[in-house]
Amino acid sequence: MKTIQLKAGKEKAVKQHHPWVFSGAIDHIKTNPNAGEIIKLVNSKGDFLAYGYYNDQSKITVRAIEWNEEHIVDDNWWKNKLERAINRRSDLFKSTDTDSFRLVYSEADGLPGLIVDKYADYLVVQILTVGIEARKAIIVDALNAILKPKGIYERSDASARSLEGLKASNGLLAGSEPEEFTQIKENGLTFVVNIPDGQKSGYFLDQRVTRKAIAEYCKNLDVLDCFCYAGGFTLNAKKVGAKSVISVDSSPLAIEMVKRNHQANEIGFKEEDLVRGDVNTTLRRFQQENKKFDLIILDPPKLAPNRSAVDRALRAYKDLNLQALKILEPGGLLATFSCSGGIELSMLKQAVAWAALDAGKEVQFVEQFIQPADHPVLASFPESEYLKGLLCRVL
Repeated sequence: MKTIQLKAGKEKAVKQHHPWVFSGAIDHIKTNPNAGEIIKLVNSKGDFLAYGYYNDQSKITVRAIEWNEEHIVDDNWWKNKLERAINRRSDLFKSTDTDSFRLVYSEADGLPGLIVDKYADYLVVQILTVGIEARKAIIVDALNAILKPKGIYERSDASARSLEGLKASNGLLAGSEPEEFTQIKENGLTFVVNIPDGQKSGYFLDQRVTRKAIAEYCKNLDVLDCFCYAGGFTLNAKKVGAKSVISVDSSPLAIEMVKRNHQANEIGFKEEDLVRGDVNTTLRRFQQENKKFDLIILDPPKLAPNRSAVDRALRAYKDLNLQALKILEPGGLLATFSCSGGIELSMLKQAVAWAALDAGKEVQFVEQFIQPADHPVLASFPESEYLKGLLCRVL
C-alpha cells in the first residue's frame, strides 16, 4: 500500500476523525497512487493515522475512511460499512406510512462521496468522488445482496463530480428500470417521484419530518408554498385541513408532479392555485394585488454552494424573506429554510431579522429545524449539517 506523509502539525484534524485532507497538508508522496486508490496516511514521524482514498485532481486529495490500522479496506469492508449504515435506519423500515428515506449519507456514514436513497422498492445511488466511483460495482453488488431492491438507478449528475475530474453519469445499474413516475409513501400520503429526471435523487427526502411539523400549524389557514417542487408541504398542509394552499414553482415538471400528487391522494385543487413562475416575481405580484396569507413556506434551492457565495446568498435570503413578510397577516407564520452548507442557522436568523426590520414588522422565532435522523450530522464532520429552518411569527 502506498503511503502519504503529512506535514508536521497537519495531522490534528485527521486524528479527530475529520475525513478531508487537503493538498496543502501533504508533505511527501513517495510513489503517486492512482486516482481512487486506497493509501496509508501517516504523520510527519511516519506513524499511522488512517486509510483513505486518493485523488490528485481534487483539492481534497485524500478522504480518510478507516482509522484502525488492523482493519483492511477490502470488498467485505465496503459491504460491512453499508450494512451498518442501513441498520442504523432499521426503525424507518418498520414505518407503515413512509417507505422512502436516505440509507447512506456520505461522510456522515463514513462513506465519503456516496449517497443512497430508498424510494419504495428502488434505490437511487449518487456517486460524488473518484474513490467511490472506482468501487461502484462492489457497492451495487452489496446493496443488491443486503436489500434485494427492484432496481438500482444512478443519479450522479451533481456539479461536485467535476471537482473530482468526473463526468455526469445517470442510468440503470441493476434490476428493472423505474417508471417515469414512481409511487412512494410519506407521512401517510402518496407521492409520485421522477427518479430519472427529478431534482436531487428524485425528491427532497430531507424535509419529510419538517413537512409534517409545519402541517400541524396549517389547519384553517391560507397557506402559500413557495418552491413547492412535488408539493410535499402543500399536500401535508391540505391533509390536516388548510383552508387554501397556493403552490409556486418555476419548473413545469414540478407543477406536473403537484397535480399528479393531488390526484394520487384524491385531494382537490384549483388550477389557478398551482402557479408556475419565479417565486420572487410572484411574491411581488401578490403585494400589488394586496393578497395576504396566514402561513408562508420558503424552501429555496441551494443559494450558497460554497463559502465564497455566502454574502451574496445572505442578501438573497434577506430579500426573499422580506417579500414574504410583506404579505403575511398579523400573527401569521413564516417557515423559512436554507439547504446551503455555507449558511449557518445564526446567519439565517440574521437574514430574517434584517428582512423584518425593512418590512417594519416584529418577528419571533418559534421553532428551529434541522435535517432528519436519516441525514445525520457527524460530530467530527460538522460540514454534514446543511439543512436548517425557522418558524417565525409576525407580531
